[in-house]
Amino acid sequence: MESVVLSVGIDIGTSTTQLILSRLTIQNKASLFSIPNIVIAKKEMIYQSDIIFTPLSHGYQIDYAAIARFVGQQYMLAGVSKQSIGVGAIIITGETARKENADRVVQALSHDAGDFVVATAGPDLEGILAARGSGAGRVSLERKVPIINLDIGGGTTNLAALDGDQILDTACFDIGGRLIKIDPMTLQISYIAPKIQQLIHQLKLNLFEGTILRSAEPLNPILDVLVQVLESSIGIGERTRFFDLLVTNHCFTQRDTDQIRSISFSGGVADCMMQSENRQPFVYGDIGLLLGKRLRHSKIYRYKQVVPPQETIRATVVGAGSYSITVSGSTISYTPDVLPVRNVPIIKLPIEPMSGNALGLADQIKSCLEIFRSQGELPNVALYIVGLKSPSFNQLQHCAREIVAGTHALLDHNLPLIVITEEDIAKALGHSLFYNLPKNYSYICIDRINANHGDYIDIGTPVPNTTVLPVSVKTLVFN
Repeated sequence: MESVVLSVGIDIGTSTTQLILSRLTIQNKASLFSIPNIVIAKKEMIYQSDIIFTPLSHGYQIDYAAIARFVGQQYMLAGVSKQSIGVGAIIITGETARKENADRVVQALSHDAGDFVVATAGPDLEGILAARGSGAGRVSLERKVPIINLDIGGGTTNLAALDGDQILDTACFDIGGRLIKIDPMTLQISYIAPKIQQLIHQLKLNLFEGTILRSAEPLNPILDVLVQVLESSIGIGERTRFFDLLVTNHCFTQRDTDQIRSISFSGGVADCMMQSENRQPFVYGDIGLLLGKRLRHSKIYRYKQVVPPQETIRATVVGAGSYSITVSGSTISYTPDVLPVRNVPIIKLPIEPMSGNALGLADQIKSCLEIFRSQGELPNVALYIVGLKSPSFNQLQHCAREIVAGTHALLDHNLPLIVITEEDIAKALGHSLFYNLPKNYSYICIDRINANHGDYIDIGTPVPNTTVLPVSVKTLVFN
């Protein structure tokens, strides 16, 4: 059996905003007499929007009305309605994610763009999506080598180290092409990002907003620092005193990433790296072309093997629209009234493999739930059960009773019970939960999902003519 679902990816970045539509083909890969194995068998991009400059109002807020008009126009040009969108992701990235109304915009847009659209954001997730959208993940799988992708946009550089499907590490730096804006005609500096202002002060440069440049030469010391930081971020050269200044949230923490030889670039600056060096350096009104040129002649090309990307400026939106969605549907159990759910934090609950009896699980759940309590209020939380392999009927019943006992704080507020399992047992466990929960209580029990403590999950409504649920597990949402 085969089903098709439309997926949308929307990327609202520091410099640009864009949208893509993908067609995802869902198949059952199992043989006739085996347990169903529901997978996304094919991902096909069917529409790419124009790339526009991200609309801002007063410099401090995202212009939501302009974004909504853009999305509506693209749906019309693509010949689709928001009702036909099954899954997808909205990514607000870089400096734009720090705007005053960023959280409100992504939540409103996730509803207006389509009721099943997943709303996500954050530098770690952006780096992973860009790495996959750029084709770096595919190169790693085919060549059987780890790879680091540097996604360099307008405001930030998001790094992701991959080894095939495995995410080794992520990092982010405040390095991008729009951190200094320059009028292409007058060469007057109109904007300098706060961290670059600190850098200019430490370098004792005579540059400020309003300065009129005669050439690109006064910017060279700044560009040197930006390139040196990116070089040292992947293990080339010593870290300078500016390294910590330009870290956004964290650098690579895994030592073995220094040994990774294969490197790829994506993002708007990666696009600039491929353009003629004879172009007017400020044609885009920023330092993107200059930064791209410096990187093209940097030590990265001397000491690493640089892999050409399949996508540059569209890498993040391609990753958001095609790579952020998985499915669950072979043996699941749920009440339809509860779907869809969005942005639910996950608690990972390991069960001792030897006993399989979920001893102390109720107390473990109660303790973990308190972590999420804020000002006396408790949001809904998804329980991720691991280690319950080939359980007996009695073990499933005991596990269900422990889950219900441990989640009374959620049940008392009539919050839907959401249980995720690593193993293929959701239907059996779901039936056990049904008999232990209050009558007609809403619940979801899905399986074959990989997640970690602190991730967030979105679960959509069933794909038409199937019991398959689209699922997105996110490593980071707004903080």
